Amino acid sequence: MDNVATSHTAAVPTGSIPNKRWFHILIPVMILCIISYMDRTNISFAMAGGMSKELAMSASFSGFAAGIFFIGYMFLQVPAGQLASRGIAKKFLTWSMVAWGVLCILTTFIQNETQLVILRFILGVAEGGMLPVALTIISNWFPDHERGRATAVMIMFVPIANIISGPIAGMLVQNLGWRQLFMYEGIATFILILPWVLMVEEDPRRAKWLAREERDYIVNSIAAEQSAIAASQKTRQTSVLSLLANVSMWKLIIINFFYQCAIFAFVIWLPTVLKILTKSDMTNVGLLSTLPYVGTIIGMYTIGRLSDKSGKRRKYVIIPLLSFALALLLSVVFENQPWVSFAFLVLAGAFLQAAAAVFWTILPQLFSTEVSGGARGLINALGNLGGFLGPFLVGFLSDMFGGTKQGILALVAFLIISAIITATLPKEKPAA
Repeated sequence: MDNVATSHTAAVPTGSIPNKRWFHILIPVMILCIISYMDRTNISFAMAGGMSKELAMSASFSGFAAGIFFIGYMFLQVPAGQLASRGIAKKFLTWSMVAWGVLCILTTFIQNETQLVILRFILGVAEGGMLPVALTIISNWFPDHERGRATAVMIMFVPIANIISGPIAGMLVQNLGWRQLFMYEGIATFILILPWVLMVEEDPRRAKWLAREERDYIVNSIAAEQSAIAASQKTRQTSVLSLLANVSMWKLIIINFFYQCAIFAFVIWLPTVLKILTKSDMTNVGLLSTLPYVGTIIGMYTIGRLSDKSGKRRKYVIIPLLSFALALLLSVVFENQPWVSFAFLVLAGAFLQAAAAVFWTILPQLFSTEVSGGARGLINALGNLGGFLGPFLVGFLSDMFGGTKQGILALVAFLIISAIITATLPKEKPAA
Protein backbone atom coordinates (compact mmCIF):
# COMPACT_ATOMS: atom_id res chain seq x y z
CA MET A 1 0.00 0.00 0.00
CA ASP A 2 1.65 3.18 -1.17
CA ASN A 3 -0.99 5.68 -0.16
CA VAL A 4 -3.57 6.14 2.56
CA ALA A 5 -7.15 6.66 1.50
CA THR A 6 -8.45 10.14 2.16
CA SER A 7 -9.58 10.70 5.73
CA HIS A 8 -12.25 13.28 4.89
CA THR A 9 -14.57 11.51 2.50
CA ALA A 10 -17.71 12.42 4.42
CA ALA A 11 -19.02 15.86 5.23
CA VAL A 12 -18.47 17.22 8.71
CA PRO A 13 -21.81 17.20 10.57
CA THR A 14 -23.65 20.44 11.12
CA GLY A 15 -24.88 21.63 14.48
CA SER A 16 -28.36 20.22 13.70
CA ILE A 17 -27.14 16.62 13.97
CA PRO A 18 -27.39 15.23 17.53
CA ASN A 19 -24.28 13.87 19.22
CA LYS A 20 -25.68 11.30 21.66
CA ARG A 21 -23.14 8.76 20.46
CA TRP A 22 -20.40 10.66 22.30
CA PHE A 23 -22.12 9.82 25.63
CA HIS A 24 -23.96 6.55 25.03
CA ILE A 25 -20.99 4.83 23.38
CA LEU A 26 -17.81 6.44 24.69
CA ILE A 27 -18.76 6.46 28.40
CA PRO A 28 -19.55 2.73 28.79
CA VAL A 29 -16.63 1.74 26.54
CA MET A 30 -14.32 3.86 28.69
CA ILE A 31 -15.68 2.30 31.90
CA LEU A 32 -14.99 -1.17 30.54
CA CYS A 33 -11.48 -0.20 29.46
CA ILE A 34 -10.73 1.49 32.79
CA ILE A 35 -11.60 -1.65 34.75
CA SER A 36 -9.59 -3.80 32.38
CA TYR A 37 -6.55 -1.57 32.70
CA MET A 38 -6.75 -1.36 36.50
CA ASP A 39 -6.92 -5.14 36.74
CA ARG A 40 -3.80 -5.59 34.60
CA THR A 41 -1.67 -2.84 36.20
CA ASN A 42 -2.56 -3.05 39.90
CA ILE A 43 0.39 -5.44 40.20
CA SER A 44 2.71 -2.42 39.91
CA PHE A 45 1.61 -1.13 43.33
CA ALA A 46 1.54 -4.62 44.79
CA MET A 47 5.17 -5.10 43.69
CA ALA A 48 6.30 -1.82 45.25
CA GLY A 49 4.14 -2.38 48.35
CA GLY A 50 5.39 -5.74 49.57
CA MET A 51 4.37 -8.52 47.16
CA SER A 52 7.85 -8.88 45.63
CA LYS A 53 9.38 -9.13 49.12
CA GLU A 54 6.76 -11.52 50.52
CA LEU A 55 7.01 -13.87 47.55
CA ALA A 56 10.82 -13.47 47.38
CA MET A 57 10.80 -12.21 43.79
CA SER A 58 13.84 -10.59 42.15
CA ALA A 59 13.39 -7.50 39.99
CA SER A 60 13.75 -9.70 36.90
CA PHE A 61 11.04 -12.09 38.07
CA SER A 62 8.77 -9.22 39.12
CA GLY A 63 9.05 -7.81 35.60
CA PHE A 64 8.43 -11.29 34.19
CA ALA A 65 5.33 -11.81 36.36
CA ALA A 66 3.95 -8.42 35.36
CA GLY A 67 4.73 -8.97 31.68
CA ILE A 68 3.49 -12.58 31.34
CA PHE A 69 0.03 -11.06 31.10
CA PHE A 70 0.85 -10.01 27.53
CA ILE A 71 1.79 -13.52 26.44
CA GLY A 72 -1.73 -14.63 27.32
CA TYR A 73 -3.09 -11.35 25.97
CA MET A 74 -2.26 -12.19 22.36
CA PHE A 75 -4.37 -15.36 22.06
CA LEU A 76 -7.81 -13.76 21.64
CA GLN A 77 -6.76 -10.64 19.75
CA VAL A 78 -7.48 -11.77 16.19
CA PRO A 79 -10.52 -13.98 17.01
CA ALA A 80 -12.07 -11.20 19.10
CA GLY A 81 -11.58 -8.64 16.34
CA GLN A 82 -13.23 -10.98 13.84
CA LEU A 83 -16.12 -11.71 16.21
CA ALA A 84 -16.64 -7.99 16.75
CA SER A 85 -16.95 -7.51 12.99
CA ARG A 86 -19.77 -10.09 13.05
CA GLY A 87 -21.88 -8.22 15.60
CA ILE A 88 -21.30 -9.95 18.96
CA ALA A 89 -18.93 -7.43 20.55
CA LYS A 90 -21.22 -6.59 23.49
CA LYS A 91 -21.81 -10.19 24.55
CA PHE A 92 -18.10 -11.04 24.21
CA LEU A 93 -16.99 -8.13 26.40
CA THR A 94 -19.69 -8.70 29.05
CA TRP A 95 -18.46 -12.22 29.73
CA SER A 96 -14.87 -11.01 29.57
CA MET A 97 -15.59 -8.64 32.45
CA VAL A 98 -16.94 -11.51 34.55
CA ALA A 99 -13.71 -13.42 33.97
CA TRP A 100 -11.54 -10.40 34.86
CA GLY A 101 -13.33 -9.96 38.18
CA VAL A 102 -12.99 -13.61 39.18
CA LEU A 103 -9.28 -13.75 38.32
CA CYS A 104 -8.49 -10.53 40.15
CA ILE A 105 -10.17 -11.82 43.32
CA LEU A 106 -8.33 -15.15 43.08
CA THR A 107 -5.00 -13.27 43.01
CA THR A 108 -5.76 -12.21 46.60
CA PHE A 109 -5.04 -15.74 47.77
CA ILE A 110 -1.80 -16.61 45.94
CA GLN A 111 0.97 -18.17 48.02
CA ASN A 112 3.90 -18.39 45.62
CA GLU A 113 5.41 -17.14 42.37
CA THR A 114 3.98 -19.98 40.28
CA GLN A 115 0.40 -19.21 41.24
CA LEU A 116 0.95 -15.53 40.45
CA VAL A 117 2.35 -16.28 36.99
CA ILE A 118 -0.49 -18.69 36.15
CA LEU A 119 -3.20 -16.20 37.15
CA ARG A 120 -1.50 -13.33 35.35
CA PHE A 121 -1.27 -15.42 32.18
CA ILE A 122 -4.95 -16.43 32.33
CA LEU A 123 -5.95 -12.82 33.02
CA GLY A 124 -4.08 -11.85 29.87
CA VAL A 125 -6.08 -14.40 27.87
CA ALA A 126 -9.35 -13.12 29.38
CA GLU A 127 -8.54 -9.49 28.57
CA GLY A 128 -7.08 -10.20 25.15
CA GLY A 129 -10.17 -9.24 23.17
CA MET A 130 -10.88 -5.97 24.92
CA LEU A 131 -9.03 -3.39 22.80
CA PRO A 132 -9.70 -4.73 19.26
CA VAL A 133 -13.38 -5.16 20.10
CA ALA A 134 -13.65 -1.70 21.70
CA LEU A 135 -11.86 -0.12 18.72
CA THR A 136 -14.21 -1.91 16.34
CA ILE A 137 -17.19 -0.45 18.20
CA ILE A 138 -15.66 3.03 17.92
CA SER A 139 -15.05 2.57 14.18
CA ASN A 140 -18.72 1.56 13.77
CA TRP A 141 -19.97 4.73 15.43
CA PHE A 142 -17.56 7.50 14.41
CA PRO A 143 -16.65 8.56 10.84
CA ASP A 144 -12.98 9.10 10.11
CA HIS A 145 -12.90 12.87 10.64
CA GLU A 146 -14.21 12.26 14.21
CA ARG A 147 -12.36 9.04 14.85
CA GLY A 148 -9.12 10.62 16.06
CA ARG A 149 -10.94 12.51 18.81
CA ALA A 150 -13.23 9.59 19.66
CA THR A 151 -10.32 7.16 19.86
CA ALA A 152 -8.32 9.66 21.92
CA VAL A 153 -11.20 10.03 24.36
CA MET A 154 -11.60 6.25 24.60
CA ILE A 155 -7.89 5.63 25.09
CA MET A 156 -7.97 8.19 27.90
CA PHE A 157 -8.98 5.14 29.95
CA VAL A 158 -5.23 4.64 30.47
CA PRO A 159 -4.53 7.88 32.39
CA ILE A 160 -7.99 7.91 34.02
CA ALA A 161 -7.48 4.36 35.30
CA ASN A 162 -4.08 5.31 36.69
CA ILE A 163 -5.35 8.55 38.25
CA ILE A 164 -8.15 6.62 39.96
CA SER A 165 -6.14 3.57 40.94
CA GLY A 166 -2.93 5.34 42.06
CA PRO A 167 -4.22 6.97 45.27
CA ILE A 168 -6.62 4.09 45.99
CA ALA A 169 -3.97 1.42 45.43
CA GLY A 170 -1.39 3.33 47.45
CA MET A 171 -3.81 3.76 50.36
CA LEU A 172 -5.01 0.13 50.29
CA VAL A 173 -1.47 -1.26 50.15
CA GLN A 174 -0.27 1.10 52.88
CA ASN A 175 -3.15 0.37 55.27
CA LEU A 176 -4.50 -3.08 54.39
CA GLY A 177 -1.73 -4.79 52.44
CA TRP A 178 -1.25 -5.69 48.80
CA ARG A 179 -3.65 -8.65 48.86
CA GLN A 180 -6.70 -6.49 49.56
CA LEU A 181 -5.86 -4.40 46.51
CA PHE A 182 -6.75 -7.33 44.25
CA MET A 183 -9.88 -8.20 46.24
CA TYR A 184 -11.42 -4.72 46.07
CA GLU A 185 -10.62 -4.18 42.39
CA GLY A 186 -12.16 -7.56 41.53
CA ILE A 187 -15.36 -6.61 43.32
CA ALA A 188 -15.43 -3.25 41.51
CA THR A 189 -15.38 -5.09 38.17
CA PHE A 190 -18.66 -6.82 38.94
CA ILE A 191 -20.32 -3.60 40.09
CA LEU A 192 -19.47 -1.78 36.85
CA ILE A 193 -20.78 -4.46 34.50
CA LEU A 194 -24.29 -2.98 34.87
CA PRO A 195 -23.76 0.41 33.14
CA TRP A 196 -21.98 -1.38 30.30
CA VAL A 197 -24.89 -3.76 29.71
CA LEU A 198 -27.57 -1.05 29.93
CA MET A 199 -25.97 1.67 27.82
CA VAL A 200 -23.99 0.19 24.95
CA GLU A 201 -25.21 -0.86 21.50
CA GLU A 202 -22.63 -1.94 18.93
CA ASP A 203 -24.58 -1.17 15.74
CA PRO A 204 -26.03 2.35 15.13
CA ARG A 205 -28.88 0.84 13.09
CA ARG A 206 -30.15 -1.02 16.19
CA ALA A 207 -29.85 1.78 18.76
CA LYS A 208 -33.35 2.82 19.86
CA TRP A 209 -32.11 5.98 21.60
CA LEU A 210 -30.52 7.33 18.41
CA ALA A 211 -32.23 10.13 16.45
CA ARG A 212 -32.84 9.45 12.75
CA GLU A 213 -30.58 12.34 11.69
CA GLU A 214 -27.69 11.04 13.73
CA ARG A 215 -28.21 7.46 12.57
CA ASP A 216 -28.31 8.47 8.91
CA TYR A 217 -25.21 10.62 9.32
CA ILE A 218 -23.20 7.80 10.92
CA VAL A 219 -24.34 5.04 8.56
CA ASN A 220 -23.97 7.11 5.38
CA SER A 221 -20.59 8.56 6.32
CA ILE A 222 -19.05 5.20 7.13
CA ALA A 223 -20.60 3.64 4.03
CA ALA A 224 -18.96 6.37 1.93
CA GLU A 225 -15.58 5.64 3.53
CA GLN A 226 -15.91 1.92 2.80
CA SER A 227 -16.93 2.60 -0.79
CA ALA A 228 -13.79 4.68 -1.27
CA ILE A 229 -11.65 1.89 0.19
CA ALA A 230 -13.34 -0.78 -1.94
CA ALA A 231 -12.69 1.29 -5.08
CA SER A 232 -8.96 1.30 -4.48
CA GLN A 233 -6.95 -1.60 -5.86
CA LYS A 234 -4.34 -0.98 -3.22
CA THR A 235 -6.68 -1.64 -0.29
CA ARG A 236 -8.54 -4.76 -1.41
CA GLN A 237 -8.06 -7.41 1.25
CA THR A 238 -9.94 -10.68 1.42
CA SER A 239 -8.66 -12.25 4.63
CA VAL A 240 -6.56 -11.60 7.70
CA LEU A 241 -3.97 -14.05 6.34
CA SER A 242 -3.50 -11.81 3.30
CA LEU A 243 -2.37 -9.05 5.66
CA LEU A 244 0.74 -11.04 6.56
CA ALA A 245 2.14 -10.29 3.11
CA ASN A 246 1.51 -6.56 3.52
CA VAL A 247 4.59 -4.45 4.35
CA SER A 248 2.59 -1.65 5.96
CA MET A 249 0.91 -4.18 8.25
CA TRP A 250 4.27 -5.35 9.57
CA LYS A 251 5.41 -1.78 10.05
CA LEU A 252 2.34 -1.11 12.19
CA ILE A 253 3.07 -4.23 14.25
CA ILE A 254 6.71 -3.27 14.85
CA ILE A 255 5.82 0.32 15.71
CA ASN A 256 3.25 -0.88 18.22
CA PHE A 257 5.62 -3.48 19.67
CA PHE A 258 8.37 -1.02 20.59
CA TYR A 259 5.84 1.61 21.70
CA GLN A 260 4.14 -0.88 24.05
CA CYS A 261 7.55 -1.86 25.46
CA ALA A 262 7.96 1.73 26.63
CA ILE A 263 4.36 2.30 27.74
CA PHE A 264 4.01 -0.74 29.97
CA ALA A 265 7.52 -0.57 31.38
CA PHE A 266 6.71 3.03 32.40
CA VAL A 267 3.37 2.05 33.95
CA ILE A 268 4.57 -1.09 35.75
CA TRP A 269 7.78 0.36 37.17
CA LEU A 270 6.64 3.93 37.90
CA PRO A 271 5.56 3.23 41.53
CA THR A 272 8.88 1.51 42.26
CA VAL A 273 10.88 4.32 40.60
CA LEU A 274 8.93 6.96 42.54
CA LYS A 275 9.40 5.14 45.83
CA ILE A 276 13.16 4.97 45.30
CA LEU A 277 13.44 8.47 43.84
CA THR A 278 11.38 10.33 46.46
CA LYS A 279 11.80 7.92 49.42
CA SER A 280 8.06 8.26 50.09
CA ASP A 281 5.60 5.78 51.62
CA MET A 282 3.05 4.02 49.41
CA THR A 283 0.26 6.50 50.11
CA ASN A 284 2.38 9.38 48.82
CA VAL A 285 3.69 7.28 45.93
CA GLY A 286 0.08 6.69 44.92
CA LEU A 287 -0.65 10.42 44.97
CA LEU A 288 2.54 11.36 43.09
CA SER A 289 1.83 8.71 40.46
CA THR A 290 -1.32 10.55 39.36
CA LEU A 291 0.53 13.60 38.03
CA PRO A 292 2.10 11.96 34.94
CA TYR A 293 -1.34 10.68 33.98
CA VAL A 294 -2.97 14.08 34.31
CA GLY A 295 -0.43 15.10 31.67
CA THR A 296 -1.42 12.03 29.63
CA ILE A 297 -5.02 13.24 29.34
CA ILE A 298 -3.90 16.66 28.11
CA GLY A 299 -1.42 15.18 25.66
CA MET A 300 -3.83 12.63 24.22
CA TYR A 301 -6.65 15.06 23.57
CA THR A 302 -4.35 17.76 22.19
CA ILE A 303 -2.54 15.45 19.78
CA GLY A 304 -5.76 13.74 18.69
CA ARG A 305 -7.41 17.08 17.97
CA LEU A 306 -4.40 18.42 16.06
CA SER A 307 -4.27 15.24 13.99
CA ASP A 308 -7.99 15.39 13.15
CA LYS A 309 -7.76 19.08 12.23
CA SER A 310 -4.78 18.61 9.93
CA GLY A 311 -5.48 15.08 8.67
CA LYS A 312 -1.79 14.33 9.36
CA ARG A 313 -1.62 10.94 11.04
CA ARG A 314 2.08 10.04 10.67
CA LYS A 315 3.27 13.44 11.91
CA TYR A 316 1.21 13.23 15.08
CA VAL A 317 2.47 9.76 15.85
CA ILE A 318 6.14 10.72 15.38
CA ILE A 319 6.06 13.92 17.49
CA PRO A 320 4.78 12.30 20.72
CA LEU A 321 7.02 9.24 20.29
CA LEU A 322 10.15 11.40 20.13
CA SER A 323 8.90 13.70 22.91
CA PHE A 324 8.26 10.68 25.17
CA ALA A 325 11.80 9.45 24.45
CA LEU A 326 13.35 12.84 25.24
CA ALA A 327 11.48 13.20 28.53
CA LEU A 328 12.56 9.73 29.66
CA LEU A 329 16.15 10.50 28.72
CA LEU A 330 16.12 13.74 30.72
CA SER A 331 14.63 11.95 33.75
CA VAL A 332 17.78 9.79 33.76
CA VAL A 333 20.16 12.71 33.12
CA PHE A 334 18.80 14.48 36.21
CA GLU A 335 18.37 11.39 38.40
CA ASN A 336 20.56 12.93 41.12
CA GLN A 337 18.07 15.80 41.43
CA PRO A 338 14.94 13.83 42.46
CA TRP A 339 12.28 16.48 41.90
CA VAL A 340 13.74 17.60 38.57
CA SER A 341 13.80 13.96 37.48
CA PHE A 342 10.21 13.61 38.69
CA ALA A 343 9.21 16.67 36.65
CA PHE A 344 10.53 14.98 33.51
CA LEU A 345 8.62 11.81 34.42
CA VAL A 346 5.49 13.95 34.53
CA LEU A 347 6.41 15.35 31.11
CA ALA A 348 6.95 11.79 29.85
CA GLY A 349 3.44 11.03 31.06
CA ALA A 350 2.09 13.82 28.85
CA PHE A 351 3.32 11.92 25.79
CA LEU A 352 2.79 8.40 27.14
CA GLN A 353 -0.35 7.62 25.15
CA ALA A 354 -0.52 10.66 22.85
CA ALA A 355 0.58 8.67 19.80
CA ALA A 356 -1.79 5.77 20.48
CA ALA A 357 -5.07 7.43 19.51
CA VAL A 358 -3.65 8.67 16.21
CA PHE A 359 -1.93 5.36 15.52
CA TRP A 360 -5.22 3.44 15.54
CA THR A 361 -6.91 5.89 13.15
CA ILE A 362 -4.45 4.85 10.43
CA LEU A 363 -5.91 1.35 10.18
CA PRO A 364 -9.42 2.13 8.77
CA GLN A 365 -7.73 4.18 6.04
CA LEU A 366 -5.72 1.16 4.91
CA PHE A 367 -8.07 -1.80 5.22
CA SER A 368 -11.71 -2.65 4.53
CA THR A 369 -14.26 -3.24 7.29
CA GLU A 370 -14.28 -6.98 6.60
CA VAL A 371 -10.69 -7.44 7.74
CA SER A 372 -10.02 -4.34 9.83
CA GLY A 373 -11.28 -6.02 13.03
CA GLY A 374 -8.91 -8.95 12.52
CA ALA A 375 -6.13 -6.55 11.53
CA ARG A 376 -6.58 -4.65 14.81
CA GLY A 377 -6.34 -7.92 16.67
CA LEU A 378 -3.19 -8.96 14.84
CA ILE A 379 -1.48 -5.60 15.39
CA ASN A 380 -2.52 -5.52 19.02
CA ALA A 381 -1.60 -9.16 19.69
CA LEU A 382 1.91 -9.06 18.24
CA GLY A 383 2.52 -5.43 19.20
CA ASN A 384 1.50 -5.98 22.79
CA LEU A 385 4.17 -8.63 23.23
CA GLY A 386 6.16 -5.47 23.93
CA GLY A 387 4.12 -5.32 27.13
CA PHE A 388 5.99 -8.44 28.19
CA LEU A 389 9.45 -7.41 27.00
CA GLY A 390 9.41 -3.86 28.39
CA PRO A 391 8.68 -4.61 32.09
CA PHE A 392 10.88 -7.72 32.04
CA LEU A 393 13.81 -5.91 30.40
CA VAL A 394 13.74 -3.07 32.94
CA GLY A 395 13.69 -5.62 35.77
CA PHE A 396 16.47 -7.69 34.19
CA LEU A 397 18.71 -4.64 33.66
CA SER A 398 17.92 -3.45 37.20
CA ASP A 399 19.23 -6.74 38.61
CA MET A 400 22.27 -6.56 36.33
CA PHE A 401 23.25 -2.92 36.95
CA GLY A 402 21.64 -2.18 40.31
CA GLY A 403 19.18 0.46 39.07
CA THR A 404 16.61 1.34 36.43
CA LYS A 405 18.81 3.76 34.41
CA GLN A 406 19.91 1.28 31.75
CA GLY A 407 16.37 -0.04 31.38
CA ILE A 408 15.01 3.47 30.79
CA LEU A 409 17.69 4.14 28.18
CA ALA A 410 16.61 0.97 26.38
CA LEU A 411 13.05 2.34 26.30
CA VAL A 412 14.34 5.57 24.77
CA ALA A 413 15.94 3.56 21.97
CA PHE A 414 12.71 1.62 21.38
CA LEU A 415 10.70 4.84 21.01
CA ILE A 416 13.19 6.27 18.51
CA ILE A 417 12.92 3.08 16.43
CA SER A 418 9.12 3.37 16.41
CA ALA A 419 9.33 7.00 15.24
CA ILE A 420 11.72 6.14 12.42
CA ILE A 421 9.49 3.32 11.14
CA THR A 422 6.41 5.55 11.37
CA ALA A 423 8.11 7.99 9.00
CA THR A 424 8.18 5.23 6.35
CA LEU A 425 4.41 4.55 6.43
CA PRO A 426 2.27 5.51 3.39
CA LYS A 427 1.61 9.23 3.14
CA GLU A 428 -1.86 10.68 3.59
CA LYS A 429 -3.65 12.06 0.57
CA PRO A 430 -4.61 15.74 0.73
CA ALA A 431 -7.95 16.35 2.41
CA ALA A 432 -10.86 16.45 -0.03
